[in-house]
Formats: sequence, structure tokens, C-alpha cells
Amino acid sequence: VTTDDSNLDIVLKRASMKDKTIIITTLNQAWTEPHSNSLFDIFLESFRIGEGTRKLLNHLVVVSLDPKAHAQCKYKHPHCFAINTSSFDLPSSEENALTPNYIELMWIRIHLLTSILEMGYNFVFSGADVVWLRNPFPHFYPDADFQILSDRFIGSSRNLKNSANAGFKYVKSNKRTIELYKFWYESKKNHPGLNDQDVLNKIKFDPYIKNIGITIRFLDTAYFSGFCEVSKKDFNTVCTIISNCCFGVEAKVHDLRLVLLDWRKFMELLPRQKLLQQSWSGPHKCRYIYFF
Repeated sequence: VTTDDSNLDIVLKRASMKDKTIIITTLNQAWTEPHSNSLFDIFLESFRIGEGTRKLLNHLVVVSLDPKAHAQCKYKHPHCFAINTSSFDLPSSEENALTPNYIELMWIRIHLLTSILEMGYNFVFSGADVVWLRNPFPHFYPDADFQILSDRFIGSSRNLKNSANAGFKYVKSNKRTIELYKFWYESKKNHPGLNDQDVLNKIKFDPYIKNIGITIRFLDTAYFSGFCEVSKKDFNTVCTIISNCCFGVEAKVHDLRLVLLDWRKFMELLPRQKLLQQSWSGPHKCRYIYFF
């Protein structure tokens, strides 16, 4: 696996906010198909119809993990960066996502994000199975080095017993976060066969993390919601919705499309109507697929 760091720096500079913050996602072939109604299409559409989110597309960098995904990115978005994974036999669908090569790609992503931190960039990492309905930046914790989504928020943002979901996080570039990412990557040796998220949920209790002095906070699902906690999706407050507790691209596409349909209807309401309790149509296909 190879990357062209000079090319990466060019892409990051073009997409960066004034404070050297970028939004980044990774993309594979399975998430770009079918080409007119893929997860990637839904992801981009959410930025265009969200409240205060269209401008954030200017700061989104898409990292492609295979040539077909890169071709789709270049066709649909200005800031694309390709990782050369020609030596990998990549799975063509999420159903094969537990193969050793796919898990290794998740670790390549961690290595890439480490490099981005070392280059001095803060980032919001968002999986392409997330819809952005409002600008989330006002709801990030100003004092946190590393803040991450929780599948089931247990009430305190500082409680490490929250289950971390690596599909959405905001990370500031500093010595502490760089050290965390290096430790995270090195920890895969002690946990063979586990993906990055599973390893993070193990090492977050390690004394070394405390010694780094890093401030870790878990994002409140009132603002950063998902399919694991359906009841916490309030139209008037939610910023992002991730299709967690769900397996399979088809199910994710179906239920995230329902989210966008509901959102469009909500945005057409009169201000006084928006204050009334609104209900979501879904999830349907994701509804009974829970990991806990």
C-alpha cells in the first residue's frame, strides 16, 4: 500500500478551513454502487440539503480505497485522494468486510489519519454511511483533543464505558492525539484479527492513555445520532445520523434514503409546525440488526 504524501498535502491544503481543519471520509467500490443511488450519493446529498452544511463540502476530502471508487469520486467531488491498494484482494461488498484484507484496510486508514495529524491538520472523520443534516461544529466540545461517536450514549461524555464508534470523530492535531493514534496503530499487534474500532474499545482503558494526558469525550447522541438509538433523533436538534446497528450496503442505502425523505418534509414545514413532535419513517431494514 502506498500513498503520495506530496499529493496528499496538495489535496488537504485545497480543502482545509482557515484553522487547518478538514472533513475526511474513505470510500470503496461497494459504497459507490449503484452509481445513481449509492451510499456515497446519499452522503453528498445530505450536505447539499442539510442546514448550514452545503459550505462544508468545500472542506471534504474523499480518500478512495480502490480505482472504481476513485473514478466515482473524481466524477462527483473536487477533493479526492487515492490510496494504492493494488496488492490487496478487496471485498466487493460489506458482507465480506471481516476478511483479513478488509480489516487491514481499516488499519491503513488509521495510519493515514496519523499522517494527517502529523501534518498539522485537525479532522472530522465521517464514514460515508453518515448523513449530515446540520453543521455539527457548534456541538463539538471545545476542550477535547479526541471526541468520538458512541453507539449508546450513557449520559456522561467523559465516561470511557461509552462504546466508541470509529465511524465519526473529531480530532485536533497535537502531540497527545498523535501519540494516541500511534499507540492505537501499534496495539493491533496485541489484538490480531480485530478491527480498529474493537481495538480502540479495549485500549481506551489502558493506563498509557491516561499518561498521555489526552482529553477524550464521547459525542452526545442527541446531536450525533444513529440507528442504535432511534428514539434520540429529534428533528430540531440532530446534526448527523449514522447507520450503525446495521449490516449490509442495501439496508443502509434504503434506511438513510428514508432519513433524507423525512428531512426534506421537515424542512418544508412552517416554523410553528417544526416545534411539534415529528416522527421518523425508519429505520426499516436496519431496525432489528443490533450488535449489543
